[in-house]
Amino acid sequence: MLLIDTYLDKSTIQGIGVYAKNPVAKGALIWRLDERFDRLIDVETWEAQSGPVKDYLDRYCYPRRSDPRYIVFEADDARYMNHSYSPNCDFSHGDLAHALKDIAAGEELTCDYNVFFADGFEFLGDR
Repeated sequence: MLLIDTYLDKSTIQGIGVYAKNPVAKGALIWRLDERFDRLIDVETWEAQSGPVKDYLDRYCYPRRSDPRYIVFEADDARYMNHSYSPNCDFSHGDLAHALKDIAAGEELTCDYNVFFADGFEFLGDR
């Protein structure tokens, strides 16, 4: 769950993005996996899906770093965070995320999707 105030808006990266409502200091905890709200979906259930359900899960979920038996579906707008090769948020610690730099009010929050995927992630829209 996001621990800072945010809003959704159009993104220059892709589609919709999540933006900081207020300034965020470098090092601030911005997100934490909260199993009361965020869903952990076992990989077998995810792999058994097809069509629109599988497409949705593929777009908005990612492998749980601390337990690869699950994928994470974030219950809040954090699922709209877009990828960047030079992100302002750090998810490399698994179930927590911190601001990598000072983030201005109105700035889009980004993360490097490569931290979630052992084989890497290729996004051609951001080089």
